[in-house]
Amino acid sequence: MSLEQLNNFLSVFVVLGQIFVVVAFIYLLFFRKYHNQVTKLITKNAIIFAFVVALVSTLSSLYYSEIAHFIPCDLCWFQRIFMYPLVIMLGLAIIKKKDEIIDYSLGLVAVGTLISLYHNYIYYSAETTNFCSIVAPCTQKYITSFGYISIPLMALTAFLMIALLLINKKIK
Repeated sequence: MSLEQLNNFLSVFVVLGQIFVVVAFIYLLFFRKYHNQVTKLITKNAIIFAFVVALVSTLSSLYYSEIAHFIPCDLCWFQRIFMYPLVIMLGLAIIKKKDEIIDYSLGLVAVGTLISLYHNYIYYSAETTNFCSIVAPCTQKYITSFGYISIPLMALTAFLMIALLLINKKIK
């Protein structure tokens, strides 16, 4: 898969993910008591969907750094620290059929989301901070799809998708 094809695939995935985040947030706030086939399917398979999001995020970040040779900034590394274990934890939750892992996963997701929010603030406001380095600045624009999608926004969308999926599963 070429870099352009990956960017296009991930950009469409991110837009769909952002739509999901908005709809899921509204659903959890206002319509949680109503259940239809779609919400039952999502709730039943929430850990699998969260696993897929974490896996795609992990593999795409590795592709960007190891194959496309994009140098990750320090904030990207911190986000990876909280995303990569989710693949293993959610995979174990699927294999062992243990929903208790959701609590531990949500802890990682919460910290990763906060770091990602800060990274997006820096990226889109073009501020320099102590985290930014000359070699790998936090504001480096490796890709821009649809005029606004960046690697930091991809990470934030992934963390939010995983959070909403797991919260929905936890509160059933």
